[in-house]
Amino acid sequence: MILVDSSVWIDYFNGVENTATNTLDEKLGLEKIAIGDLILTEVLQGFRSDADYKAAKNVLTSLTLYNLLNTELAIKSADHFRKLRKKEITIRKTVDVIIATYCIENKLPLLFIDRDFIPFVEHLKLRSVI
Repeated sequence: MILVDSSVWIDYFNGVENTATNTLDEKLGLEKIAIGDLILTEVLQGFRSDADYKAAKNVLTSLTLYNLLNTELAIKSADHFRKLRKKEITIRKTVDVIIATYCIENKLPLLFIDRDFIPFVEHLKLRSVI
């Protein structure tokens, strides 16, 4: 099972080919793919066309869906942000901190493109799919 970040889904739905979208394409149907509730929101809010929105919603809601935040994970997310901040690393989006923390705590590999996840790999044991 892997969790796929919105950065990959957005490129995937836009037909962008890169290492992450190619990896996603290879794993679809062969491995269980998961999405988080916050990721689902990020991806779906970007569609302009109703038809594209509906098609993407059908695909994404057929995946394993995780609720990424509760009180314990909220506190751990803040702790992770603070650990990185002490190393003079600032993560730009709180959602990315939550996603990374969920994956770390649940030992779930993350497929991502967004550079904000790299410090989590380097300093907090986030497992990257690539």
